Amino acid sequence: MFGVSVLAEIAAIILLWRLEPVYDTLLYVLFNLATAGAGAVIAWRRPGNPIGWLFLGFGLLNTLASDLSHGWGLRAAAEGWPGGPVGEGIAAVSWLPSGYGWTLTFLLFPTGRLPGRRWRAVPWLGAAGLVVSMSAWTLSPERGRDFVSGRNPIAVAGLPTGLLLAIGMPLFLGALLAAVVSLAIRFRRSEGLERQQLKWFVLAAVVAAVALPTSFALWYVSPAAGVIAAVALTGLPLAAVAAILRYRLYDVDLVISRTVGYAGLTVLLVASYAIVTVALGAFLGRGSGWTVAVATLVCAVLFRPLRARIQGAVDRRFNRSRYDALHRMGAFLDDVRAGRRLPEDVEVLLREILADPTLELLVFLPETHRYADLTGVSRDGLTGDGRQRIAIERGDQQIGVVLCDATSPLGPELVRRVLEHGGLAVEIARLRAELNLQLTEVKASRARIVAAANAERRRMERDLHDGAQQRLVSIGLALRHAQHQLGSPGGAVTAGAGPGGADIAAVRATLDGAVAEAAVAIGELRELARGLPPAQLDAGLGPACAELARRAPLPVSVRMPDRRFDSGVEAAVYFICCEGLTNAVKHASATRVDLIAAHRREHLVVRVVDDGVGGAAPRNGTGLTGLADRVAALGGSFRVQSRPGAGTTLVAELPCGS
Repeated sequence: MFGVSVLAEIAAIILLWRLEPVYDTLLYVLFNLATAGAGAVIAWRRPGNPIGWLFLGFGLLNTLASDLSHGWGLRAAAEGWPGGPVGEGIAAVSWLPSGYGWTLTFLLFPTGRLPGRRWRAVPWLGAAGLVVSMSAWTLSPERGRDFVSGRNPIAVAGLPTGLLLAIGMPLFLGALLAAVVSLAIRFRRSEGLERQQLKWFVLAAVVAAVALPTSFALWYVSPAAGVIAAVALTGLPLAAVAAILRYRLYDVDLVISRTVGYAGLTVLLVASYAIVTVALGAFLGRGSGWTVAVATLVCAVLFRPLRARIQGAVDRRFNRSRYDALHRMGAFLDDVRAGRRLPEDVEVLLREILADPTLELLVFLPETHRYADLTGVSRDGLTGDGRQRIAIERGDQQIGVVLCDATSPLGPELVRRVLEHGGLAVEIARLRAELNLQLTEVKASRARIVAAANAERRRMERDLHDGAQQRLVSIGLALRHAQHQLGSPGGAVTAGAGPGGADIAAVRATLDGAVAEAAVAIGELRELARGLPPAQLDAGLGPACAELARRAPLPVSVRMPDRRFDSGVEAAVYFICCEGLTNAVKHASATRVDLIAAHRREHLVVRVVDDGVGGAAPRNGTGLTGLADRVAALGGSFRVQSRPGAGTTLVAELPCGS
């Protein structure tokens, strides 16, 4: 049907070319194609909605009965072709079926169903008025002005066409008026999504309601009447498509308020210009250039304050949700500045403004590149819950995101406007959330450090008590026994056995046992000292890491600076290399490891890179978590880059001075 409409319009343009003003031809072609095209889109996307098929049917009817028939009639009259008066007659009466199409559209929009049972009679009354009016209009001798010849060739003399029009037109126009009333009633009773849809169509219908009577009154007076009607009617199918298919894409409340606001501003400025011109013209003369200049200056001065006042008044009446939202956000900012409310309350305010108790405001933390709620708790998995995601940005900087109900009648533009208006509160809340997260991490890190220190102290105490201490006690007892074997203090020692003496062999055995126990105690003390900084660090990071590489069961490359650093920094680097190398051997199935350190801008940057299976992540109680705590205690940062199948890289930045 749309394809037939396009072909018919092309033929109509060819027939009408140079027989009437080009703008008149093209405007009505645009209107008919917009109607048929809108119907095609709606019928394709919403085949169960009769609005699309109405637009398709009446768009095709207008194309054939209005444009193509009109073109044939004018071209036949100019070229002497047959059937010219028939085409002119069809074109002259085609506006009546088109008007009935809008009656049905107003009654059925947007759901495709009548507002109620009592409206069932309206389409039938309109159809009856249509038939009677078309008959009278077609057969009336007064319609000669619609023909090139100035005479209606099918007029019936003596037919009471005036009486028929007096009967048919009230029924036809009454049905159209009743359909407009039904649309107004439906709009008044609507809410939620249906109200958003109706706002688009009602806006276009109000424009048409003003333009079409004006066009009808000027139809035989000015050529502008046809232009006014075509432009006003073209807006109706376009608004219908936006209302049915894209009602969430644009902020219709903003369109309405801006339209009414600028219309009122234009009227006031024109009135001001006229008053100033008349007043000054009485003193300076109508042709004075000073009159025009002063009037223009007055309008320029009044523009900004008038626009602000008119827009505020219009928003309070036509865009109440936007006005209330911005007004409440402004009051909230005043409370934040005065210390009466916390910046984190902006999330509660947004929930109240949007009437969405599930709304969440998450802020972006640039240091960790993660999102967190306003308490500083990190959040992952922001998609997949069915809610719409509205990004908050300031310039190129990402501030946060709002997760809200996707079915909310308030569009994302209103949310962005409110967030832009309250950007100060959001930014302060983001900074406070980042600070809370850092404080939480510091507390957790300190708790882990204290717990690890206590556990290590208890382990060393237990090992000393159960191991080295018992060995030393045993050595003391053995030495005491040897003393008794040698006799009383000061006694002489003689070879062999004898009174007051001792068996030299037994004494030697006792001393040998004491020496063995001492060797075991020394070994145990070495085991206890294994967690302390290694002796290799006495020579620097390079030799210590080279020793690690020599003991490793896989190829390890070492690149370390030659200079020395603080002992705490060197110990941290050594343990990072130890942990990374251990993980690469035990868990990552790596074939190669690189130990790299470089001095950059008062920081020592350490990287441990392996080509293993990846997928490593710090977890509570793991060696990576301990490394993060150790680095944080020195004021540095620690990151783990480990995608599955892409190896693992440990990166630590430690402050080390110049």
